[in-house]
Amino acid sequence: MVLWSGCPRASTRVSYQVSFVFLDVVRKKTAQELYSNFVIFVFLHQVSSVVLKITAIFPLSLLERVSDLLRWQQRYPSFNLPWKQNSFPLFSDSSPLYHTLEKPEPLTPQEEHDLQLGQERLWKLSEKSVQANIPLTVDAENTAIQPAIDYLTYSAAIKYNKDDNPIVYGTIQAYLKDAKERLLLATKAADKMRVPMGFKVVRGAYMSRESKLASALGYDSPIHNSIQETHACYNDCASFMLEKIANRSDAVILATHNVESGRLAAKKALDLGIGRGNPKLEFAQLYGMSDSLSFGLSNAGFLVSKYMPYGPVDKVIPYLLRRAEENRGLLSTSSIDKELMRKELKRRLKAAIFRSES
Repeated sequence: MVLWSGCPRASTRVSYQVSFVFLDVVRKKTAQELYSNFVIFVFLHQVSSVVLKITAIFPLSLLERVSDLLRWQQRYPSFNLPWKQNSFPLFSDSSPLYHTLEKPEPLTPQEEHDLQLGQERLWKLSEKSVQANIPLTVDAENTAIQPAIDYLTYSAAIKYNKDDNPIVYGTIQAYLKDAKERLLLATKAADKMRVPMGFKVVRGAYMSRESKLASALGYDSPIHNSIQETHACYNDCASFMLEKIANRSDAVILATHNVESGRLAAKKALDLGIGRGNPKLEFAQLYGMSDSLSFGLSNAGFLVSKYMPYGPVDKVIPYLLRRAEENRGLLSTSSIDKELMRKELKRRLKAAIFRSES
């Protein structure tokens, strides 16, 4: 699945991000079809960013295998991975490694070939993003395959993020206990290598799956123990990235439906002198959700995008359900939006009646 970010409406300064869920995974389409679709949409629609799910261009089984090998190397640093390229740290001391309980077999020649093919797809998309000067944000998944996703994302970022202009963005899921520490380690390594880095910060979308797997293996859940801890972690990560933007060239997309998180981030940004259309800071919400937050942030001068999933129902509904689980305040926020819309409708009706009577 690839999410494309639509062009902004001049009157609202809110861009609409459209999620195109391909009928089949991208890796089964020809490279020419993929890149032609990318170029046509990006250049004709003047999109503000592109969001990519790595599972659309890599086999899931390969991501699991690569993640197992990366976790094993984290435990045993002398474990050799001949295919591994330069990257930022993938784990912290608190990162879950219980997915890999036994030493994994090396990648087969076919798996190494498939890994190279997938990397070339990611590089091609990154190259097109550089040419269009449009960020490419790689979405996060569950912890079973996230190490491979981070590895591929960071490797591409090192290759394509140049001249104080982050193009390839990673994603941090704040509901994970190790989120803040991994963010710190990755940005520290990027600073040392003088690589500008962008991140999208989200709460997280695989809560039930993560907790059930950890429990089945006899480990503590990698998810924060309370929603308040998740909120605190999200706000801390957002604040940290805002300070990075104020001090140098990093960038962040704050994807949230939580009004308090939006308020805190906006206040912090203004206190740091960030805002008023700064391209290194963007807020994002789902299309049709938290519109009051979206337009409030836009009216305050911030760049705001609306994610608009599009595709087959069997692909889109699970995606939306994960988004709902990611933020349990989503439905109540929608109720606020509905009440505001009712008030606006009444105001417009009264205005129309007044004009007709006069």
